[in-house]
Amino acid sequence: MPIRETDPWRMQYFEKVACPEDVRIPTEDGDAWSWFPAHKWVYNKLSVIESQGLPCGPHGLDPPNFPVFSKPIYNMRGMGAGTRVMRTLKEYEHNQRPGHFWMPLFEGEHVSSDAAVVDGEPKWWRHVIGQPLEGGMFDYWTVLADARPEIESYCGDWTRRHLAGYTGMLNFETIGARIIEAHLRFSDQWPDIYGAGWTDVLVSLYAKGSWDFDDSDRREGYSVVLFGAHGVQYVHPPRDLVSELRQTPQVSSIQITFHDDRPPAQHSMPPGGFRLGIVNCWDLETGCAVREKLALAYWSTQQLLPRRGRKLKVNATG
Repeated sequence: MPIRETDPWRMQYFEKVACPEDVRIPTEDGDAWSWFPAHKWVYNKLSVIESQGLPCGPHGLDPPNFPVFSKPIYNMRGMGAGTRVMRTLKEYEHNQRPGHFWMPLFEGEHVSSDAAVVDGEPKWWRHVIGQPLEGGMFDYWTVLADARPEIESYCGDWTRRHLAGYTGMLNFETIGARIIEAHLRFSDQWPDIYGAGWTDVLVSLYAKGSWDFDDSDRREGYSVVLFGAHGVQYVHPPRDLVSELRQTPQVSSIQITFHDDRPPAQHSMPPGGFRLGIVNCWDLETGCAVREKLALAYWSTQQLLPRRGRKLKVNATG
């Protein structure tokens, strides 16, 4: 399938979508980097901050003020790896790392935004906010029905200035409507929440360079996340149970978000926990209830396996 998806749990969103063989649609940053060489510079996070006229610099150059936010200049695996707040010059000097840079510590609402772009002009927007937990985890994400005019204006102007000639999807991470990261792809965690026919129009964007999506019935949705403890070799819950939970009214999809034939360390996960599953839904209370049932399925399954005395801890609240 030309829609390149490396996570098998997300193929459910694209496996029935007709896509010409000569059209390539990335869902991973590595593919986007290779397929759009003229615009791959957006994965240089230092360049993205510089392009906004904001103070920043690689480690080795002292920030003029503190606190600052530090992160790798490149991070193609995501999940916030290597990021931290540095509040003093002493802390900065002690924690300098090759390939990292500092930038302002932004305040305000943290939003993930997908945009459909035709020749550098945004044609469609959808915004998502997360309910954070400790350790880089999120309890759930809210896929908003409402617009975010400040983000659309600021990021739209930035796109017109810096990505002329680009046609495809863009994902922006913003805090206080300022760009902290940009990606040449969309968020493949919740395309089913975007509405019926969205993936077909996605194909037309890459195949024909056009965007014509009837978004008049958009509604708010949720992506509810289940985390477990690190250091456990999990196995997938029974397929019949997952299929049954998918049939719950107001549930759109369920993702089992790891490979049970690989060691846990080979997965890119936030420091706070190991992501076991995601429930996409239209009703938050329903999604949380289904997450609880999924958590119990992991508990019962793991008890059947010898773990050298280790006990499973499943965080059903995120």
